[in-house]
Amino acid sequence: MLKKLPKITRNFYFVSGMLFLIWMLFLDSNDLYTQYRLNSKLNSLNRQKEYYLNKIEEVRHEREQLLTDKEALEKLAREKYLMKKEKEDLYVIVEAEK
Repeated sequence: MLKKLPKITRNFYFVSGMLFLIWMLFLDSNDLYTQYRLNSKLNSLNRQKEYYLNKIEEVRHEREQLLTDKEALEKLAREKYLMKKEKEDLYVIVEAEK
């Protein structure tokens, strides 16, 4: 039966090399699927890193603007924290949900 197989497949080095290749590609803890999954996770984390670095830069810019510009600080206080000056009425209009 072994005589019917091609001569290359009966070679010890070919058989052991194929077994090693199958082991590394499919059965090892660092197989192709695991490498693909880890690479996807790495790409996702890099995108998140870029997003948060951009957000940090926006917050730094906004902070610098609030520390230097009194009008921007007043606008933020009025819009976000609903603060008002003395003898001033404040009306909050809430739109009804449809």
